[in-house]
Amino acid sequence: MNNPRLAGRYAKSLIDLATEQNQVDAICADMKFLQRICKSNPDFVAVLRSPIIKPETKGKIIESVLSTQVSKLTSAFITLLVRKGREINLPEIVNAFVEQFNKLRNIHRVKITTAVPISDELQNAIVAKVKSSTSLQNIELETAVKDELIGGFVLEMEGNLVDASIQRDLKDIKKQFMDNQYIHKLR
Repeated sequence: MNNPRLAGRYAKSLIDLATEQNQVDAICADMKFLQRICKSNPDFVAVLRSPIIKPETKGKIIESVLSTQVSKLTSAFITLLVRKGREINLPEIVNAFVEQFNKLRNIHRVKITTAVPISDELQNAIVAKVKSSTSLQNIELETAVKDELIGGFVLEMEGNLVDASIQRDLKDIKKQFMDNQYIHKLR
């Protein structure tokens, strides 16, 4: 049920309302909280998307999970989504809000994936390197760990991907062996 146009419109409406009420930062904190819940708890997202569970029940579940954790404006917004039957799109709306907030504040997301967790020192060094080699100044670094990389890193920034992992090197070597450019020269 991915609907980026709908998510963008709801996120824009919420940003406009939060701007009018001078609550943009508080609402963004709420949206990031919701984003963490959606990423870490697939059951919560499954409940939102379930056609079997009635919207009233979904509203009560959402309210019980978020009752004291989010602001009144965010709570009212989520109630509106449930009333309109758009709770299915909540994860996409949350992601769209965070993206629009980052554009509004000129914050650029950089994601680095490594084989092992990286230290805070290394994270700061990466941010400093990105700042010095690009014109970006407000950087939000997201880290992830994937064992299958074996070593090295994968850096994603503004639609660009830098894959400097051992896994990628091994795939390249495997491809060279599969192509085996030298066999046809022997005949």
